[in-house]
Amino acid sequence: MIWMGALVVGAVLGCLGWPWLNELMDFIATVYTRLFQLLAVPTIVLAVMCTLATFGAQGSGKIFSRTLTYTLLTTIAAAIVGGVLYMIIAPANLPTDLISKGAGAVDLTPESSVYSHILRVIPNNVLQPFLEGNVLALLIMAFAIGIGLSKLPDTENKLTVVKGLLGLQEILYLLIHWLIWTLPLGIVAFAAQLAAEVSAGMVADSIGKYVLVILGGNLSQFFIVLPLFLLVRGLNPLRVMSKMLPAVLMALFTKSSAATLPVTMDTAEHKLGVSPKIARFVLPICTTINMNGCAAFVLVTSLFVMQNGGMPITLSTVTLWVVISVIAAIGNAGVPMGCYFLTLSLMSGVGAPVGILGIILPIYTILDMVETAENVWSDCCVCAMTDHDLKKE
Repeated sequence: MIWMGALVVGAVLGCLGWPWLNELMDFIATVYTRLFQLLAVPTIVLAVMCTLATFGAQGSGKIFSRTLTYTLLTTIAAAIVGGVLYMIIAPANLPTDLISKGAGAVDLTPESSVYSHILRVIPNNVLQPFLEGNVLALLIMAFAIGIGLSKLPDTENKLTVVKGLLGLQEILYLLIHWLIWTLPLGIVAFAAQLAAEVSAGMVADSIGKYVLVILGGNLSQFFIVLPLFLLVRGLNPLRVMSKMLPAVLMALFTKSSAATLPVTMDTAEHKLGVSPKIARFVLPICTTINMNGCAAFVLVTSLFVMQNGGMPITLSTVTLWVVISVIAAIGNAGVPMGCYFLTLSLMSGVGAPVGILGIILPIYTILDMVETAENVWSDCCVCAMTDHDLKKE
């Protein structure tokens, strides 16, 4: 109730249109986003390392296999829903002069080579992934260290290292609790920030059908597909949603599943009742690879851009790009605008008119919010289903 009240207060403050107030709300929102990003990186690393070190690689195999299975199923479903809606709604092409104007807003400097993306995941020193916030590289390092610790004999040195990691994890969770306690102030700032953007005309209707496909696909996945997954596994979607609502709201405003991770883990353990060893292992992995909203955005946006470039959109084209979007989304970073730059790289690689992405840019903030909320809701569903399965066993 406090969070919902903070949302209302923030929305009212944002609609006032006072420049000094908007500047203050932007500052507070940025502070909270940075603090959560600060805690997110060590949370991912310590959670995976501690789980593997204490329960062993073999004991974590069942958890990981279920996490990967549910991640693939939900991500594929999200992409298919987006593809079906695109074929049904069929957005029309944009005027050529509008596309050329949009090209000026697009930065064509990011690396577009597949090899360059793979190399970014492989660090050449220990500090680099931490400094760059490279979540996938950190996850690989955490897996390697955690599995290595689990394979070592139970010597005094190993026990000292494991106890040290567990101690650091306890300190980290204490800091997370403190930050969550002050979060209503952050929610006021995030809501005010959004209200100010909307009232300033950030939402355009020039590409209404495209936006309809994106939002329709995300909302269908959010309210229909993912609840069906929960029902099939014997879980009550309304109960899971009501317990995990703080994490979903946090994702909506931070636009980063990685930054939301501390809240997601805390809520899953203390409100939903997920086993700590499962929540602390599944959620960091899901934050990295479970990107339902991103898969739908990459697919729909790629089809829209290629269509405007003269490529016919057939069933075989949609099917091919469903596969590409799922693979790309799994490797995407859980950071703000991650899907946007991923799509830009893909479209640059196939020679499509990337100027359209410049047209999308002003409204991407709203799309990114909905996509990130869907990503975190999917993370919660995967975690709940994995916990439910393993408790039954």
